[in-house]
Amino acid sequence: MIILGAILCPIISIVVSCSEEEDCSMATRAMLQCNLYTIDPETQMVENDTLDSLTVTAYGTDSIIINNQKKVHDLVLPLRYTVDSTKLIFRYSKINVDTIIIYHTNTPYFLSMDCGYQMQQAITSIRYTRRNLDSIFVSNKEANIYGRENIKLFY
Repeated sequence: MIILGAILCPIISIVVSCSEEEDCSMATRAMLQCNLYTIDPETQMVENDTLDSLTVTAYGTDSIIINNQKKVHDLVLPLRYTVDSTKLIFRYSKINVDTIIIYHTNTPYFLSMDCGYQMQQAITSIRYTRRNLDSIFVSNKEANIYGRENIKLFY
């Protein structure tokens, strides 16, 4: 029994020391969680809304964030790291378009040697066109990885 303990103890300590790698999975990119709403004209109650079709692109790039998605009721949007604003084009059809400009802060912070730096982003203000979009309400300024709602889009 003593011999078995003497053999297993070093093996267990080697396995435990090698498995203590940094878990960077929680350090994924923070995003904005957006939900769609409408206000019932009769009751003035806020209700969930759904768009028939939506394509979202990042202005000035070839990035397609959402490509002709059907029955959209929520979406997750990235913010740019290199500048303090993100301009998004919401295309409902070939000619029906809204533009949203999200102004935000970008604050880098050191996570660890293994994971490097991460960016904390917070909304400072929003400008938008009102072709289909009625209004926008910011419910949580901090971009996050937890799926917590940041923006209410009212149609």
